[in-house]
Amino acid sequence: MTTKKPSRIYPTTVPLSEVLTMAVEALWSNRLRTSLTMLGVVIGIASVIMVTSVGQGVQKATEQQIQSLGTNVMLVLAGVARTGGVSQGAGSASTLTWEDAQAIAKQVPAAQAVTAFLQRSGQVVYNERNTSTSILGTDLSYPDVKDVRPAEGQFLSQEDLDNARSVVVLGSKVRDDLFGSGGQAVGAKIRIQTGRYTVIGVMDPKGSVGGQDQDDRVYIPLTNMSSRIVGNNALTGIAISGLWVKASDDAQLEAAQFQVTNLLRIRHNIYPPTPDDFRITNQIDIINTFSNVVGLFTILVGAIAGISLIVGGIGIANIMLVSVVERTREIGIRKAVGATNRAVLSQFLTEAIVVSLFGGAIGVAIGVGLAFAASTLFGFPFVVSLWSVAAGLALAFTVGLFAGVIPARNAARLDPIAALRSE
Repeated sequence: MTTKKPSRIYPTTVPLSEVLTMAVEALWSNRLRTSLTMLGVVIGIASVIMVTSVGQGVQKATEQQIQSLGTNVMLVLAGVARTGGVSQGAGSASTLTWEDAQAIAKQVPAAQAVTAFLQRSGQVVYNERNTSTSILGTDLSYPDVKDVRPAEGQFLSQEDLDNARSVVVLGSKVRDDLFGSGGQAVGAKIRIQTGRYTVIGVMDPKGSVGGQDQDDRVYIPLTNMSSRIVGNNALTGIAISGLWVKASDDAQLEAAQFQVTNLLRIRHNIYPPTPDDFRITNQIDIINTFSNVVGLFTILVGAIAGISLIVGGIGIANIMLVSVVERTREIGIRKAVGATNRAVLSQFLTEAIVVSLFGGAIGVAIGVGLAFAASTLFGFPFVVSLWSVAAGLALAFTVGLFAGVIPARNAARLDPIAALRSE
């Protein structure tokens, strides 16, 4: 085996710049092997950067969507109906009434506005077109509480509510499904279940929140929904699926929740240990829960991606061990002309760290590029935190350090005479 002549003679103490230069020269002379060695580190760092960036982007997008509905809003759902021991979901039992919502609006000081709703799924038909959507019977306060406004026409009026009129406001997606994208819908007559309804408005697009498309629904008067579609299914008053309560600000939300809970318990004659026949959820709880879930998922996937870093470290250690064997005679010559054990140790350790750091830098660039492509493709915010980049480079440095320790130590411990005799 032929070996390259050492390009430099070691002094007693080698400056760091000199060590770096020799390490780069040694790696450059075996470019293909160096590239393959750093591949594991590149893949690992790129995966970690991309996963953390995508996770943060999805989390931010969802938080923005939920916040657009108002962080000072809470949802009160009716109890759960059971059929044959099977739960029909929150809001399926007739435990809340419109009168409950009206009482909350009058008697809860922290409640700025309250709106009740009765919700079912059904078919909406216009001429030859039809779509299955969510039918929402509601009252006049809905636009104020949910911060939605008609883009065309108008929302429900007091007269519509008092007379249970057959009028409807369409979500933008339902309008597009029935009338085509941007089609003229106001004034048209459509069929909901078996009744004919006049379109009086089309709502502004709101997008999806928590997997629910806010635009895939229609709005009709709560009185009409109760009498003509669902049927009066409460012993007294109008049964509702739930109600939204809007507090004056975020700080009042907790007080509003406490007051609403106590009022409903009194109205429904609920005393401990009897469980509540309603459930309250506020937007802040939803945001916190979702953030925790996404955060844990991001950490899990990032940890799985980080396994490739371990594989990359093993690859670096393996190649450095091979390099020590190949360069045994070179090491012997350098030690014979005065290179200390520390100098040889530094060179091989530096080579391992340079490979890992350079691979980490490439991995960061690729990870950022993939994260940007994903955010552009799927439409969520592009987020790359400095801590994730710094953590990626720190991981690369650590992998190189640990992967290079054993090979560098083996090289430093070589006996110069035995090394010079090797072929």
